[in-house]
Amino acid sequence: MNKKDRINLIRELEADLAYGRFVHTLNVACTATNLAMRYGVDLNQAETAGLLHDCAKCMNLSKMLKVCMKSEVPISDMEKQSTALLHSKAGAVLATEKFAVTDKDILNAIRYHTTGRPGMSLLEKIIFVSDYIEPCRDAAPNLPLVRKLAYENIDDCVLQILKDTLSYLGTTRSEVDPMTQKTYEYYKKHVEERKSYE
Repeated sequence: MNKKDRINLIRELEADLAYGRFVHTLNVACTATNLAMRYGVDLNQAETAGLLHDCAKCMNLSKMLKVCMKSEVPISDMEKQSTALLHSKAGAVLATEKFAVTDKDILNAIRYHTTGRPGMSLLEKIIFVSDYIEPCRDAAPNLPLVRKLAYENIDDCVLQILKDTLSYLGTTRSEVDPMTQKTYEYYKKHVEERKSYE
């Protein structure tokens, strides 16, 4: 993405998003490029995915559903009732249709930045983590530890985020998206296996 394209994209997002969401978006893009430098991921991919990860966030649920259904994106019953979950899938569609993104890794990073998924690419993990640790985030538990892990071992960081998220959902008695649970189980096994060889 050249300088002109970047400026145009940022201006368009500023017009589309609520101010707080726009600030969050810029913070995620910046955090993602920092992590991309740490882990050797393409900076343009990281910035683009960071900028677009919440591009559908300010849509209402009805519009998100229409966007996903029109593009024949599979939607679970749980997603049909939750903008917090569905905005990721709607965002991936919007990134393609409105912002002409064709890079599958970027689109997956947008699509799974809320729940994660087993076997995420490094870019996907970077966006998943960046959304959680960007500087304006302050409510999640263990943030100092999570931010430290982000730059030490990204898989350990992903696992800690998933663990804390499931713990929080458990205390609020909220329903857990099955993908989040599957992702936690995958990374728990992955990290344990890695540590057994260290």
